[in-house]
Amino acid sequence: MPLLGFGVYQIHGPAVGPACEAALAAGYRHVDTAQLYCNEAEVGAAVVRVLSGGVPRADVFVTTKIRHSARSGEATYRRARASVGRVDQRGVDGDGDGEGDGEGEGGYVDLFLVHMPWGGRRERRLMWLALEKLFEEGRARAIGVSNYEIEHIEDMRGYAKVLALTTTNPKQLHPWKQQRELVAYCRKHGIVVQAYSPLARAGKMEDPTLVAVAEKYGKTPAQILIRYSLQKGWVPLPKSERPERIRENAMVYDFEISDEAMETLDALDEQD
Repeated sequence: MPLLGFGVYQIHGPAVGPACEAALAAGYRHVDTAQLYCNEAEVGAAVVRVLSGGVPRADVFVTTKIRHSARSGEATYRRARASVGRVDQRGVDGDGDGEGDGEGEGGYVDLFLVHMPWGGRRERRLMWLALEKLFEEGRARAIGVSNYEIEHIEDMRGYAKVLALTTTNPKQLHPWKQQRELVAYCRKHGIVVQAYSPLARAGKMEDPTLVAVAEKYGKTPAQILIRYSLQKGWVPLPKSERPERIRENAMVYDFEISDEAMETLDALDEQD
């Protein structure tokens, strides 16, 4: 999995394609979508256009997520399989809303996640078993969970056949919300932690501590937050529709935050 991802939450319609293409042109090789975002098909079309320019499919890592279960295991599987078709543009069922039962013939996603631990154990089990089937078929190269707490992951031991392959657990992570207990648990069990909202939803860009660190390194507050995530061992998923901001957010590999500055940012945890 590329360590820097591009998120497309709340990017809709005609804006999705240009944003994804700008991200891939800027060097991102990881795009994160979901049924809930209602833009899987637009992401898939943008990837196809980039591939037509000579970028190998193996170099582009695409994640999607199943929103909720259906009436049965088979219907849940078909809902997930339809996403594969939208993302890889083979067997698209047409509506792009994550609700269809299209077959999704051919293709694969690099990572398929259960989006939320919604609906109770039965619903979580139906979604996970659907993803296991896609994994066994090669339609999902890896599977995982999103927004799960420790108790939800522990409960999976009672029904998951490939629990060791729960490779990621995206959570809202940034200096003000570090979720240390959960992160430590995931590290202990080999679960990669992705940071969605690594920019704290732009609500902390004027924080004096963050601004001071940014000025020290001659970087933007956003670049500091993304670099912070990378140095914490998280996989940040920043998002933007503006090409210049997309490029700027990817320019985080020419500096390193010192241990002292990392500790300063760590001290912001739970400060609202």
